[in-house]
Amino acid sequence: MSSDSLKKRKIAVLGSRSVGKSSLVVQYTDNHFVEAYYPTIENTFTKGINLKGIEYDCDIIDTAGQDEYSILNHKHAIGVHGYVLVYSVASRASFEMVRIVYDKIINFCGLPAIPCVIVGQKRDLNRYRQVSEKEGQDLAASVGSAWIETSARNNENVAQVFELCLNEIEKARRGGTAPSDNGKCFIM
Repeated sequence: MSSDSLKKRKIAVLGSRSVGKSSLVVQYTDNHFVEAYYPTIENTFTKGINLKGIEYDCDIIDTAGQDEYSILNHKHAIGVHGYVLVYSVASRASFEMVRIVYDKIINFCGLPAIPCVIVGQKRDLNRYRQVSEKEGQDLAASVGSAWIETSARNNENVAQVFELCLNEIEKARRGGTAPSDNGKCFIM
């Protein structure tokens, strides 16, 4: 396959601990739900995604949970084309952490905006909901990102997360707000 027909993209999945980042990634890449919770240090998964007739070779970085005191790892910014910022609809604190993580990325990269999708995970826990759909949509609108709610357990909207992220990456590249084609973040 020529380099024109296969594009390499790197997507980082970030958010608080226990919001379902790994469940989301494993459901997408391996088509199964992981019942047990094992804290993630960091894993990278590779998956081909066909979007609008273009084949993308995607590295999906499943990161360790973030908190407000976590220092953004350079691996989560340099060479990353797009971000999936995850919160649990059953955790107000994890929702508030999304904006903190977004701001850290913006500050670290020195960019006015980043290609990302904000994901309300654990939609299947609706009876424990602490964050409304409108709040999620409003946060996404305030930072100019895509938004979706998912359930990794029920495989609901999981593939759409990564398709939305690729759309955001390509939209930013056309608009000139994304990192250059080499995907590097420069700090000046």
